[in-house]
Amino acid sequence: MDLGIILETNDPERVWNAFRLANTALDAENAVKVFLLGDGVEAPDLDHPKFNPHGVMRKYDQNGGHLSACGTCLDSRDLEADDLRPRGTMEDCLDIVESADKVLTVG
Repeated sequence: MDLGIILETNDPERVWNAFRLANTALDAENAVKVFLLGDGVEAPDLDHPKFNPHGVMRKYDQNGGHLSACGTCLDSRDLEADDLRPRGTMEDCLDIVESADKVLTVG
């Protein structure tokens, strides 16, 4: 299965759960693409004493998950693209929606 996840939140627990699902799907040999949109572009910077958004995102990246972040959303927050939020476009988001068997939006 091809799973697309559009992440539109900077809530640490929601980010953590979205990437836990993404990692579980990768472990089950599914293809997964995540697009960070809106507040979601802040996800790599989140810190929380109970949840570890950065850690699950790093695991996703190291396991070969595809990740991109809305360039316009990055610019509006004066954030730089990096390895956990590579600059993407709405065309990248559309590709995820069109090519995925299932799309989940977490917001």
